[in-house]
Amino acid sequence: MATQEKDRVNILMVDDQPAKLLSYEAILSELGENLIKASSGREALDHLLRSDIAVVLLDVSMPDLDGFELADMIHQHPRFQKTALIFISAVHLTDLDRLRGYASGAVDYISVPVVPELLRAKVRVFAELHRKTQQLEDLNRELRRLSGSLIMTQDEERRRIARELHDGLGQELSAAKMLADQLVAHPITIESAKQMSADISELISRAIQQVRSLSHLLHPPLLDEVGLHFALRSYVEGLTKRSGVETSVDVQPPDFPRFAPDLETAIFRVVQEALTNVFRHSGARKAGVSLTMKGDQVMATVCDDGKGIPESVVEFRSDSIGIGIGGMIQRVKEFGGELRLRNTHPGTVVEVSIPVQNSNLAAPQTVAPPSTSFGSHAGHHRVAFDRSGRSF
Repeated sequence: MATQEKDRVNILMVDDQPAKLLSYEAILSELGENLIKASSGREALDHLLRSDIAVVLLDVSMPDLDGFELADMIHQHPRFQKTALIFISAVHLTDLDRLRGYASGAVDYISVPVVPELLRAKVRVFAELHRKTQQLEDLNRELRRLSGSLIMTQDEERRRIARELHDGLGQELSAAKMLADQLVAHPITIESAKQMSADISELISRAIQQVRSLSHLLHPPLLDEVGLHFALRSYVEGLTKRSGVETSVDVQPPDFPRFAPDLETAIFRVVQEALTNVFRHSGARKAGVSLTMKGDQVMATVCDDGKGIPESVVEFRSDSIGIGIGGMIQRVKEFGGELRLRNTHPGTVVEVSIPVQNSNLAAPQTVAPPSTSFGSHAGHHRVAFDRSGRSF
């Protein structure tokens, strides 16, 4: 199977005889990698400095700069100390020659005539090792970027919660305390006492509501009490009122099952982040959430009729996605699932599919729907989904 263009690695073939270079190219073309030819040691060094090389096929006997000397120069450079070198020789075939080759940093020493299958197998191993190393380095870079972003986001969230507590809850409780102190400290009429008591009660009620709102944002209580289905409906109902983006929920089957708490939380947070992005960035007027159980897969889809997203975000390029989408990807990956983004012109579709194993299913229980009426959102536009997830 041909290697994808973006995953191809560079293989450098060095020999002063063009016929041999052509034969190596014919043998290795089946690997689907980028094959680079050099007819001298100097030309090979030039390629090494300009490109990231995974494997070097190196003829031992070359004029000006032979293979041993070239290998020494390559491995003296810190950047190329881990580059795989494979010597090929029809002349230097003694054990001493092989020892010298390995001492120069070679990972293998092949004699001529070359067996095509053997050469392909050896090069494939080192090319794949280089590719995996690159992927690991990319993942480590992405992990460091996400870790830094996560720390910043956590700090910002702590500051926001501190402001909410100080500016909202703190002010309400301070005012209630002042009224209670006045009620105790000064002789007042019964009517004044009743009025102050009513004011104190109102202040405390508002403080309780703020605590509930803050608690809901940190972790929706309905998620634990009645499950993902009703928690999403409640969240969407509240979001519609706050944002003005008409949003509906479609859940199939109606008796949607309960999952393990960590899986339900992950799906809820992914949908929550997707809807937050709709509200903040899309300019949409309508949106829809679809939650479906198909076989052993749970599918969650969020669509809107907004302006769409850049293709670099659709392709998950690391320099284009922020902590929000990065967090969605990580949450889904933790359960072996997949996140997909696409533009529908107009609008965007976010699709999540997660395999559900028996360990992720919650124990059967009787759950009464919450007292809040979820209905069909009278006056709201209902977004239906076809098989592709497109809204209509």
